[in-house]
Amino acid sequence: MRGHPKLCALVMVSSLVALTTVGCATAASMRVGSGDVVADRQRLMKLNGASWADAQAKFKAGNIEGIAVNAETMALNSMHIPALFPEESLTDKSKAKPEVWQKWAEFEAAAKNFQTWAEKLRDTARTKDAAATEAIVKDFGRQACGTCHTPFRVPPPRS
Repeated sequence: MRGHPKLCALVMVSSLVALTTVGCATAASMRVGSGDVVADRQRLMKLNGASWADAQAKFKAGNIEGIAVNAETMALNSMHIPALFPEESLTDKSKAKPEVWQKWAEFEAAAKNFQTWAEKLRDTARTKDAAATEAIVKDFGRQACGTCHTPFRVPPPRS
């Protein structure tokens, strides 16, 4: 093919088109999650809750640097939150309020805020600075989780 630049270009373009077609077909047929978006988002939120509880336990134990992995989990999870709230997903088993979809831009901003706080917690924990980490930990529940849960989630029943 060295002597035939047009043939080489044709083979390259054809290969690229074939790879792109296969990649798009494969991506379109891949299903992420269980197929039950409400169950999937509840699983993700439970993982966030467990990550936060573990981060708090690590803080109390003085394992400041160990908090970073929990914060990273929450930061990565936060990126998936809006996608787990398609419009038709307000069901009896959902704890989401209709305000999620009525105030979508605010909901997305709350998910982004959660990501920002989780990343700030991760980065601060990595420095092993206990005082700086404590400042974030003490406000995390209210400022990171609460900005979404308060306006967009049905409160849990009081015990």
